[in-house]
Amino acid sequence: MKSITEEDLFVLTVESGSLKSAAEVIGTDPSSVSRKLANLESRLGVKLLQRSTKQTAATEVGLEYYKGVKQLLDEKRELEESISGTSTLPSGTLRVAAPHDFAERFIAPVIQTMITTYPDLNIELLLGSHFEDLKAKQIDIAIRIGKLDDSSLICRQLGHVPRVLVASKAYIERMGQPQRFSDLSKLDFIFYNKPKLGDQLILGKGLHREAVAVSGKLVANSVAVLKNWVNAGLGVHYGPLWAFKDELTMGSCVQLLPELHDESYPIHALYLSKQYTPAKVREFVELLTSTYQQYRFD
Repeated sequence: MKSITEEDLFVLTVESGSLKSAAEVIGTDPSSVSRKLANLESRLGVKLLQRSTKQTAATEVGLEYYKGVKQLLDEKRELEESISGTSTLPSGTLRVAAPHDFAERFIAPVIQTMITTYPDLNIELLLGSHFEDLKAKQIDIAIRIGKLDDSSLICRQLGHVPRVLVASKAYIERMGQPQRFSDLSKLDFIFYNKPKLGDQLILGKGLHREAVAVSGKLVANSVAVLKNWVNAGLGVHYGPLWAFKDELTMGSCVQLLPELHDESYPIHALYLSKQYTPAKVREFVELLTSTYQQYRFD
């Protein structure tokens, strides 16, 4: 039987889902695992696990204990690796949160590279921009596009996301090419977020910026869906260049009033402030930065 602490055994049991599976990992029998976990529960004075013949699950207080002790064990391992000099290779589980469409385009290939390069690494990708409390959700890295609020998190800027005002060639042929900024008010807009009443589109270069009231009937928080609607000739969208680059190159979509705007949104990787940054975090950030900055936007 491998030497293992009660806390490590508890984490292993929760993650494996049964006493039998945990026992197989450390080379012992389920009854021995059960006795060790019973000792832990007796010492803490709480019931941590609901046991059955086929499945073992954490109680409510057990789940809370699991989250806390898992974080402490991870930090202990990171400290030991840093001191011993073995932290050069990514290992353990890396949990990444990122916007769906950006993750599909840029992050998925990075994960594929890492998972095939480092055999001791597991990766979990969480899609969406609603993950605010990284510590509570046990998220190692969150990708954010746009301006950031003040935060205690470590922030690494990966680059910028150029934005374009775009419509299909067929839509412009039908509605007419806008010549002035004010002409945009006559077009149908497709929004990523639901616009506020009297919403305005603000564009410009440097100190010269203009605002125009725009409206539309379509809203979706998916770049892929917005792209399909634009390609179908349903309206104009102001969104990331990378999403429409192929269509602009082929000529099926056109950029509107490019001389009036050159705005881009910053993109950041956020992670918890720790004295010892794990190798899995460092490697992911470096690889994503390199991958994204090599992408050609022209």
